[in-house]
Amino acid sequence: MIIEYIEEGMKMAHYEIIEDEGAFWGEISGLQGVWGKAKTLEECRSALKEALEEWIIFRLKNNLELPVIAGIDLNKLAVAA
Repeated sequence: MIIEYIEEGMKMAHYEIIEDEGAFWGEISGLQGVWGKAKTLEECRSALKEALEEWIIFRLKNNLELPVIAGIDLNKLAVAA
């Protein structure tokens, strides 16, 4: 369930090129604080995925609500834990 949540979250990612820095910026709209920045697009995707994973863990650990993504509700995991 968590893997599917991450995969669906990554589908919502938006990337931009920061030309003056020669870097890529990625974020997932609606998931505050989930972003990545790196020299290549692949590195940026990897950084963004790692940020998403850490964000999920933090929110679950602290009983903070997670948005439902593609019908996947991880809030049920926090209650069951």
